[in-house]
Amino acid sequence: MSAKSKAQQKAAGAALAATRGETASSALKGASKPMARSMSVDERAELAATPRKGKPERVGARGAGSRP
Repeated sequence: MSAKSKAQQKAAGAALAATRGETASSALKGASKPMARSMSVDERAELAATPRKGKPERVGARGAGSRP
């Protein structure tokens, strides 16, 4: 599974860094906090490794470009 947006990729990277002890777990905020609790290390590593090129900055709740 690859990240759908740059924001998701960054959040996974932050959660992965906290798991590895590179940053404090208390420093996590936003989407990275639940990611650290609910996803496996392998899942976070896969999302964090997604290339950012060509990805939107953010994807809405209904998906990219789905505004009425």
